Amino acid sequence: MSMPDDYLKYPERHHGMDQDRYPWSDLFQRAPIAWPNGARIALSIVTHVQHFPLDMPSKPFKAPGALSMPYPDFRYYTNRDYGNRVGIFRILRLLGEKGLKASFAINGIIASRYPALVDAVTEGGHEVVAHGLDMGKVHHSGLSRDEENAIIAEALSLLREKTGQAVTGWLSPGRAQGFNTPDLLAQNGVSYGLDWANDDLPYEMRTDNGPLMAMPMAYETDDRVVADEYFQSEADWAQQVKDRFDVLYRESADYGGRIMSLPIHTWVSGMPYRIEYLRDVLDYILSHEGVWTASTGDICAAFRKAGQPA
Repeated sequence: MSMPDDYLKYPERHHGMDQDRYPWSDLFQRAPIAWPNGARIALSIVTHVQHFPLDMPSKPFKAPGALSMPYPDFRYYTNRDYGNRVGIFRILRLLGEKGLKASFAINGIIASRYPALVDAVTEGGHEVVAHGLDMGKVHHSGLSRDEENAIIAEALSLLREKTGQAVTGWLSPGRAQGFNTPDLLAQNGVSYGLDWANDDLPYEMRTDNGPLMAMPMAYETDDRVVADEYFQSEADWAQQVKDRFDVLYRESADYGGRIMSLPIHTWVSGMPYRIEYLRDVLDYILSHEGVWTASTGDICAAFRKAGQPA
């Protein structure tokens, strides 16, 4: 079967990158960032709170962590749902014990299906980030602009109404985007996104509706990725997170502030045999001087206030 003539054509093909959302930039050549109170590291903890529909579609693709057995897949459905029944509260208790404020990336449908979860997050003083509508509704360029906009608007509306927060952060299910996604996010009042994993500091993306800040969120040291994609142990994950922190902390002495992103899932790190590894990681990071733990939104605001260039 021959390929169509336009198979290898992109909207942007030139020196640099195959898109024009932001310029290429060398992290080590940028002006140093100064965090509040002279902190060297801004610790951004993002807990994923997800709903995997029992009848989630398989096309055009499934989000990572999706149900994979024949319908009805109660085995994996209940495993994921453990996070919404138990894991989230275990993580909230640990954060409270440490006095940490974090961000929770929550599927919009959680606000109506599991309102107590959203209440627990906001009562703990944490930021709510929109995590799409549910894990069965991935974003891709096969969606029309109106179809994708409706999904984004509904997710934001559900979370904003339930929390009373502005909800200006966004994480797509599976971090998947289409060509229109950044424009639609900015159109709906989103000021920063967590989908693009190509930096250790924020940078501004161009959209049709003004700038959208891309906030760093690790992929390789995501707890789900290490466990489900790399098939490595909890001890491996903890060591990798510590190693990541060590390098960023060392760089901060010469190049200015860095962001240490710590993405976790309620149905992964919320498990009883994994929560102690999360405790160990937090204790290690917090044992260092100059660590500022804040919501991702507050870190984004501090970066903007510092007047850093895109």
